[in-house]
Amino acid sequence: MGKAAFIRARRPEQKQLRREAILDAARELARESGVQNVSLGGVAAAVGLAKSNVVRYFGTREEIYLELAAEAWQDWAEEAVRLLAAGEDPVQVLSRTLTERPFFCDLLSQTSITLEHNVSVEAARTYKRTALHVIATLGDAVAAAHPVLNPGEGVELVSAACALAGALHPVVNPPPTMRELYAQDPDLAATCPRMMPTLVRALSAFALGLPGLR
Repeated sequence: MGKAAFIRARRPEQKQLRREAILDAARELARESGVQNVSLGGVAAAVGLAKSNVVRYFGTREEIYLELAAEAWQDWAEEAVRLLAAGEDPVQVLSRTLTERPFFCDLLSQTSITLEHNVSVEAARTYKRTALHVIATLGDAVAAAHPVLNPGEGVELVSAACALAGALHPVVNPPPTMRELYAQDPDLAATCPRMMPTLVRALSAFALGLPGLR
């Protein structure tokens, strides 16, 4: 839809459809080029709106991505809880489900440095309560599936998994200059970590160490 064809959404269902279109466009752009490289103007152009129209639904680009991050937390929790309830190893579940969600890991990498800036208090509150609820829920599920960890330690393990996944994502997915460097220098390429093995090893060590800190 081009900007010339813009029609103001008036009914609640129309407004909801427009919100979803904005979120879908922002999600697709981020998957193509990374969260940090998407501008509010880019989202507006992708959905066929002026920036001023997008701001009617989301105050800033950061608020768009905080809402997408909240959705991603919930999606991750649903899958991880299901696998944990089926008896799978908690470290493997956390590592694999995060590795399978590069967009979520990208959001995690951007949350504290950009996405929690330039947002309303209400948007920040909604996001933070969603994330903390997921961490608490997953912490309980991890403790129930792990023979040693208690719920508090389950929360610590989940929090560590998210922090590490967010830190690893930009390293595992280097920018073009670094990719060219790695292609030219295999010895340097060998130092670039892989997401799944790094998560498994680090979280295994973390889980082993937690009971000793009681």
